[in-house]
Amino acid sequence: MNSGLQFLAFDTSTDVLSVAVLRGDQTWVHEGVGGAQASAQLIPVAMDLLAQAGLALSELTAIVFGRGPGSFTGLRTACAVAQGLAYGAHLPVLPVDTLLAVAEQARFDLQGFAQDTPLRVLALLDARMDEVYSAAYAWQGAALGWHVLQDLRVSKPQDIEVNTVDAHQAAPWLCAGNAFAHYGERLQRLPALMPRAQAMPTALALLRLAPALWQAGLAVPAEQAMPLYVRDKVAHTTAERTAIKAAQVAALNPTD
Repeated sequence: MNSGLQFLAFDTSTDVLSVAVLRGDQTWVHEGVGGAQASAQLIPVAMDLLAQAGLALSELTAIVFGRGPGSFTGLRTACAVAQGLAYGAHLPVLPVDTLLAVAEQARFDLQGFAQDTPLRVLALLDARMDEVYSAAYAWQGAALGWHVLQDLRVSKPQDIEVNTVDAHQAAPWLCAGNAFAHYGERLQRLPALMPRAQAMPTALALLRLAPALWQAGLAVPAEQAMPLYVRDKVAHTTAERTAIKAAQVAALNPTD
């Protein structure tokens, strides 16, 4: 991390509320239950961490947040809080893709601070509605950072595949995210020997990504703190839920 930068970072895209503050070489972290509670807890938790760090909101370099994809309500919460805090303190915001944060967290869990070891990560997040968000990245070392191998998409778990032949063939593959518990057996298009690791888009991952993104000029004004949606439809209708349930019952009770 860059000791000259000071960030507040948070992610509410999943069922976890993850918040962290960077001041110099020190970090203050909160990990707790998110979901419906995130909208009520995010600001108090952020203010408490800033107080522990001895920082006023106006002293921050920027506010970093997970912009998606993820929970529709969670993304709106993150964007609203990022906008409100940034407006009030006249700060820019730094939006970060949640799947990139998953890849970074998985890399750090595996390699720690050994930043020159190459790695390729297929990041997967449960998108609900029987779908999975996916994207693939290559870690090229501290000097070059992350490179996108496969763009972000949403699909059925059985349709997810990864192109293992690319310009980073010397780097090993890792599949990371939170989709394995629900969809593990249906990820049949992935190489059988590809290791799998549980990883979430944590605020600490956002903080590790933030300096390079900041230096790349990717910070934007507060009003541009917008969510990243991969699909327009975020929930089934009542009729669709009824039809899905009926199809599941029929599948369990076939008739001649």
